[in-house]
Amino acid sequence: MGNADEYDVAIIGLGPAGATLARLLDPRLRVLALDRKDGGAGSFRKPCGGLLAPDAQRCLARLGLVLPQGVLASPQIFSVRTIDLALGLERHYQRFYLNLDRHRLDRWLESLIPATVEVHEGVSCTAVAPYGGGHEIHYVEGGVERIAQARFLVGADGARSRVRRSVFPGHRISSYLAVQQWFEDQNPRPFYSCLFDCRLTDCYAWGLSKDGRFILGGAYPQRTAREAQATLVGRVAAWGFALGEPLGTEACEVLSPAHPWQLCPGAGNCCLLGEAAGFISPSSLEGLSYAFESAMALATALNAGLEGAAARYRRATWGLRARLALKMLKREVIMRQLPRRVVMGLGVASIERWGRAPHGGGSRPG
Repeated sequence: MGNADEYDVAIIGLGPAGATLARLLDPRLRVLALDRKDGGAGSFRKPCGGLLAPDAQRCLARLGLVLPQGVLASPQIFSVRTIDLALGLERHYQRFYLNLDRHRLDRWLESLIPATVEVHEGVSCTAVAPYGGGHEIHYVEGGVERIAQARFLVGADGARSRVRRSVFPGHRISSYLAVQQWFEDQNPRPFYSCLFDCRLTDCYAWGLSKDGRFILGGAYPQRTAREAQATLVGRVAAWGFALGEPLGTEACEVLSPAHPWQLCPGAGNCCLLGEAAGFISPSSLEGLSYAFESAMALATALNAGLEGAAARYRRATWGLRARLALKMLKREVIMRQLPRRVVMGLGVASIERWGRAPHGGGSRPG
């Protein structure tokens, strides 16, 4: 165990939130950034459908970033095939998502971090504890335990944030277990589908064509997640989805804040970004836009000085938290079967598809 190194800011996690913050911080700050991912074939990869929503695209525009071709996946799809399996209803809705490879997006954003930031990849953060006026971070790198001390700590380490659990141990945020499987894409035409089935979950599931593969997954209550996913596979196959044997299965916890007070931006000399703070849409589980927004807000707060940065960050994210509160109300509507029966039955805001849908099964022309 070596001696502790000292930093102004330590960032745990280099997903979109942590990598963006690291890129935007004042180069005069001494910054340490730790991340589980590395360039190896067995590197950690976040299970994610990999769609970039318009709000996230707007954030990239504000940041002056242009997506490289290598981040995008094929094909690009302009409508969502929405199915309520319990009601037997199907509609198509126009959407403007970008289909991308989430791991390649994360690696590209990390590549933009300037050399003034000390980045350690492929490391595991094992403990976080108060130390003097800041925090002490224990992490394992290459089998060696190391220690760092930072005046200001940032948790950008996702749903199961070690930083949140260590610094704010009493804070709880509602969550699901997201389980998704990969298949060879055997469907006649690629598509993106949003799936509801109140018998399996009070959240939703998804299906998506991506680079010759088809992803099928859902967000489920944790105790029944594996069984619910197996049931979903059978039900969408009966609906007309072409699925063979799964090529792989992955799972992770996903947050879905149920009340505004479940959001946790942080306090004192520790702040949380993105999903670690609960900044994720409870109605769509979209989190990239909130990752970018929270990173920009905290960078502005920290660049003005470490003293009082947490209070400035809380003020700067007030609008973001208000929008999430509205999403919580929206979730109470769209996740209920009766409103969906009315909206989908009447075809509100849906688009009409020419001819029969190409997938057969229980689908209806829209």
